[in-house]
Amino acid sequence: MQILPLIASIIGASGVAMGAFGAHALKSSLASREMTAVWETACLYHLVHALAVLIVVLLPASSYPSLRLPMLRRAAWCWVAGVVLFSGSLYALALGGPGWLGPVTPLGGLAFIAGWVLVSFARLPAEDNRREKA
Repeated sequence: MQILPLIASIIGASGVAMGAFGAHALKSSLASREMTAVWETACLYHLVHALAVLIVVLLPASSYPSLRLPMLRRAAWCWVAGVVLFSGSLYALALGGPGWLGPVTPLGGLAFIAGWVLVSFARLPAEDNRREKA
């Protein structure tokens, strides 16, 4: 069994939990620090990329022979890293974490972007296929 489906489900469940936690248990604390929008941004990116990872890992290879599935798996790992770095650093900052976490957030954003770029490359034909057609 691959680990990515498990990770996708954990990321999804934790994203919902963090959203609920922020909306209820942390509502006044986040509002007093003016960090509600930061928390909500972290949750949004957390959940969107949990769904993206899940979609990628559920794609059956036989139904999409033109896709380079290993490239999609790499994209999924970039998104996992993005959730940890981007959303994780925003959650910590919203809770009053150390300022050195600020520069970590853009690294997570770069991981998200890298994942989406890899998705575009996954649609390109494999090197072997290009040589055969030439």
